[in-house]
Amino acid sequence: MLDIDPRVRVDVDSLMAAQHDLGVCDAIWRIAPGGKADAMSAPHLPKVAGIDPAVAAVPQTTASTPVLAAPVTPAVPAPSTLVQDRLAGMVSDLTTLHELTERLARASDLESSLQEFLRAGAALVGARRGLIALEPSDGLGPTTTIGLGLGRADLGHIETVPRAATSYGRILDGLPDAHGGSEVLPEPGAAPGTGGYGVPVDPRHREVAARLGYAASYALPLTAEATGRLGAAVWLYDEQAEPSDRQRDIVGLYVRHAAEHLARMLEVERSRSRLATVAEELLPSRLPLIPGIQLAARHLTGPRGGGDWYDALPLPEGALGLAVGSVTGSGPSAVAAMGRLRASLRAYAVMEGEDPVAVLSDLELLLRLTEPARCATALFAYCEPARRKIVLAGAGHTPPLVVGARRTDYVETSLSAPLGMLACWEAPSVEIEPAPGETVLLYTDGLLRRIGDPMDRAYTRLHAAAAGAPRSVRDDPAALCDHILRAVLPEGDRALGGPAPAAPSAPASSSSPSASTSAAASASASAFAARKPEEMEDLVLLAARFA
Repeated sequence: MLDIDPRVRVDVDSLMAAQHDLGVCDAIWRIAPGGKADAMSAPHLPKVAGIDPAVAAVPQTTASTPVLAAPVTPAVPAPSTLVQDRLAGMVSDLTTLHELTERLARASDLESSLQEFLRAGAALVGARRGLIALEPSDGLGPTTTIGLGLGRADLGHIETVPRAATSYGRILDGLPDAHGGSEVLPEPGAAPGTGGYGVPVDPRHREVAARLGYAASYALPLTAEATGRLGAAVWLYDEQAEPSDRQRDIVGLYVRHAAEHLARMLEVERSRSRLATVAEELLPSRLPLIPGIQLAARHLTGPRGGGDWYDALPLPEGALGLAVGSVTGSGPSAVAAMGRLRASLRAYAVMEGEDPVAVLSDLELLLRLTEPARCATALFAYCEPARRKIVLAGAGHTPPLVVGARRTDYVETSLSAPLGMLACWEAPSVEIEPAPGETVLLYTDGLLRRIGDPMDRAYTRLHAAAAGAPRSVRDDPAALCDHILRAVLPEGDRALGGPAPAAPSAPASSSSPSASTSAAASASASAFAARKPEEMEDLVLLAARFA
């Protein structure tokens, strides 16, 4: 047994242990004095058969003369109490960090991760508002600014301040004095050139701070090991305050972990953006101008990237070929297969477009010979705008929807298997004659799946949305597409429902899909976080209105 002198005390500093990633035992081992106490190095009597030697009797002392009682002094906490309090604080901090990092790990995209990072950082430093400026040092983007408790107008006011006059701006510029820290803005009557960050405070910064109602800030850089600088975060205080040393240490540990997560989400966002760009380039850059018919298209890309596509191809004798289709799977392979399938269909349509069944039969044979493991659905329509006549055939595809002033009906097509599922595909074609002013809607099953209801109810909701379109919307195919998407998509997907309805266009005009595609690429991916994988698909909506 060891006799420890009560004068020897080991204090474990929680902040030091947290900074050096020390456990409790490691912290005690590293911080304990190197030498041995006198009592520990003193000679001990040997033990016999596991029995401790007899304890020496305490020598008797004579009775001492009574003395006056000493003045009472405040009780000093025992060393064990101090250690327990510090250990309890460390456990509390680690529990908080664990909960916040778990919440951050559940964020599945970049924007939701940035929002969660801002909320957690504000709770750790005791602030109510803040912003994060994402500006990767490699220059590959994306570059964005997201606020917490700040509206778009507030962010605009902050961005009017010269960049070097803000703490997070100096971090983004890589200035030597910008390593993160507190900045206390002086009062209006203070001496000019004074500030809490070590540099003069710009008068414009003081003016904007007074307008927005914050008096101090705390900024930290976002740096990941693999990507380097990602940006900077700043939290704003309503009063002149700054985080304590304990808060600085905790938020520092959290930011170090969060930066690595944000770096991973940044790479995912870049991959999705590149995939969406490739898919957009494989689709028509503009729709053709054909007398007697107006065209509009909407193509929305899911976060995983899919194989939904559309085409509008001018054919001889004033005819027009319309096609929509979907390739199974997702990711780069599906996008590449979609490009090959669309290019092949264009070639077959030029050669024998007046017979949609022959076009799809050739496409099925090509798919079965070149990509036997691939399956796809497709619909091809041969249109004669002058005669207001359409001959179409579908391979496992959703039926078109005719929308007019007097009717809103699905086109009855024969049942057929998707391409690549039968040894020899063939199905009869269907002929329809839209009335003047009626619009034929072609779409992929991705639209029905993203509605979120069972297929029968999804068909019903799509029909109801088209039937309930105002007359002004029906006269413009682009406005009709936007109206339908906003009506049928769930609340989280309505941001992907294309731009606001445009003014009615003149006859024989073409509506480019680039506006809706850009809206889909830049919209928040957080709408898909709680969705099932099969609902996170591409969708295509192609509208053709006959004059």
